[in-house]
Amino acid sequence: MYQVKTYNAIAQAGLDQFTKEYQINQTDNADAYLIRSVNLHNQNFPKSLKVIARAGAGFNNIPLDQATQKGVAVFNTPGSNANAVKELILSLLVACSRNLFAAAAYSAQNSGADISLRTEHDKTKFKGTELTGKTLAVIGVGHVGSLVANAASALGMNVIGYDPYLSSDAAWHISTTITRARTLDAALKDADYVTVHVPKNEETTGLIGKDQLDVMKPGAHLFNYSRGGIVDNKAAVAALDDNKLATYMTDFGEDILLNRNDVIVTPHIGGSTDEAEVNGATQGANTIRTYLETGNIQNSVNLPNLTVPFAAPYRITIIHKNIPNMVGQIATALANAGINIESMSNAARKDVAYTMIDLDNLKNEEDNKLIDTLGNIDAVYRVRVLKH
Repeated sequence: MYQVKTYNAIAQAGLDQFTKEYQINQTDNADAYLIRSVNLHNQNFPKSLKVIARAGAGFNNIPLDQATQKGVAVFNTPGSNANAVKELILSLLVACSRNLFAAAAYSAQNSGADISLRTEHDKTKFKGTELTGKTLAVIGVGHVGSLVANAASALGMNVIGYDPYLSSDAAWHISTTITRARTLDAALKDADYVTVHVPKNEETTGLIGKDQLDVMKPGAHLFNYSRGGIVDNKAAVAALDDNKLATYMTDFGEDILLNRNDVIVTPHIGGSTDEAEVNGATQGANTIRTYLETGNIQNSVNLPNLTVPFAAPYRITIIHKNIPNMVGQIATALANAGINIESMSNAARKDVAYTMIDLDNLKNEEDNKLIDTLGNIDAVYRVRVLKH
């Protein structure tokens, strides 16, 4: 029986993915956490914890180093809220181009018998532009960015995509009408609108700062619906003050952005739709089941991807440091125990590696002894024995 602990409100459709072999929120000593936005940085993980799945794309709320050292696999659910973010960006593009926020605020403050005459006189203040023929730069064309790029192209916009990490698989999702820029500056320099869709890490923090804003043409509009900190807010405000930037819209508020007519801050609603919550919960639950039941890894944020059909009666999975002779030590330990290896697979991700060994025979009474033997090898974080 597997134990799952949830944090935040997890969509019932996701919880329904668990079979009768799983119990939900029956103990704190869980095998798996299914979470959304809860901050786990100050939590001590129980020894029983093997996997954390976040129903969403971001994972800044999870202490990855601690998880890895305790042998806990961490997953996110990339793409689960991509359509929600795409639709919000499209709505903001229209709202921005047509000055809808300012127009609505004006109408909300004006009433009376002469409202029609005053509105007819004042409406020229809110005259907008059309998106067709305008240029949109999409920085990051992964799950969200590719959808935004394709949708904007369908609206008649000229779309330029920039993503130095674009994989061949992701490239298939991008329309042939989209121009691929070779540098960030090349993507920015002619754009009327710029939208950012990259993960947050050391390389992308401050990705759009003073130098990049200086490259953009005067009157451009900037959107950050990726992560806070990817756009340097101080630099953005300075560009607004200097009339280099016309509008800045973001999902990540900060005091410096408040009470400005040229800034729109939304309360972190990019992926907040009923459908996105169902998608994330469902994907997260299925990821937990796959990992616990087969050891296969896909979309982990701290371990390498490794997926092998589980056809043998037994499987041993080992999370360990990526150092020389680890596979040799593991194989030797199995040989000394008189255990024949049917197949072995190994993958590495920076300093951590993952090894899966399929066995055709393993006596039940040897399980604990084998786990202890392998677990006592230096640089091994966790050993699991799975039965098919």
